[in-house]
Amino acid sequence: MPNIVLFSGSSHQDLSQRVADRLGLDLGKVVTKKFSNQETSVEIGESVRGEDVYIIQSGCGEINDNLMELLIMINACKIASSSRVTAVIPCFPYARQDKKDKSRAPISAKLVANMLSVAGADHIITMDLHASQIQGFFDIPVDNLYAEPAVLQWIKENIPDWRNCVIVSPDAGGAKRVTSIADRLNVEFALIHKERKKANEVDRMVLVGDVTDRVAILVDDMADTCGTICHAADKLVSAGATKVYAILTHGIFSGPAISRINNAAFEAVVVTNTIPQEEKMKHCPKIQVIDISMILAEAIRRTHNGESVSYLFSHVPL
Repeated sequence: MPNIVLFSGSSHQDLSQRVADRLGLDLGKVVTKKFSNQETSVEIGESVRGEDVYIIQSGCGEINDNLMELLIMINACKIASSSRVTAVIPCFPYARQDKKDKSRAPISAKLVANMLSVAGADHIITMDLHASQIQGFFDIPVDNLYAEPAVLQWIKENIPDWRNCVIVSPDAGGAKRVTSIADRLNVEFALIHKERKKANEVDRMVLVGDVTDRVAILVDDMADTCGTICHAADKLVSAGATKVYAILTHGIFSGPAISRINNAAFEAVVVTNTIPQEEKMKHCPKIQVIDISMILAEAIRRTHNGESVSYLFSHVPL
């Protein structure tokens, strides 16, 4: 069986290092830099001939630069005769552009899928895709891992009154995710119906379900400018919720997000580390982080050894 080589892109070194430590590996030698004209330069510093290569790069920060860097790294490994290249993309870039929601809109998620395939990726490992159909944009295998088991564990360990909580989806699209968590905790769920006038701006909200005198836990796959979840939190408090938590897989937190969270009624806003959060935590004491490196590491280990990954859909690796 070929040996495993783990490379990190420049988007999230900390997560890559945690995954490597978990697997008992050293990160492969790679130098990523920019030429003076801003072109991306990648130098793979060790032989990958016949190896099973994993490249960890998340869709965050300078998204386009990081995506381009990932494509170049995949291609560099591919033409250096590696036996298989797997792109580990904790937060998939352009995942929200997944359908033609109006005339002449691009389906950029499909374009990204094509670019990854053309660059030479043989396999994709990602987490909580915004729309699970994105898996179908690829002709190569895609493992869409879930943060749900880690979220359930966090709720049970950190919310003392979790048996009397309500899991709330801030929009109808997330209803499936919320009902799944509510079933596993054996609690009730509610959802908020929102009407958007244009992207990143929410118009009005209607709460469906009862949160009176209960802890409300908002669950969503991502929060960007946080307009939706902060509106939702206000709605829940005015509907009688005693405490409001938010649990999100991808905390993008761009634009006014941090000041909105600081001013909102949250006990805590819990995110995973698919996107680096150190800087944001300095400015926002409400942000807490669930480490999901062990889920990615176990998915890599199982893929490398040819084992099933589906165990991770319902369990947190020990």
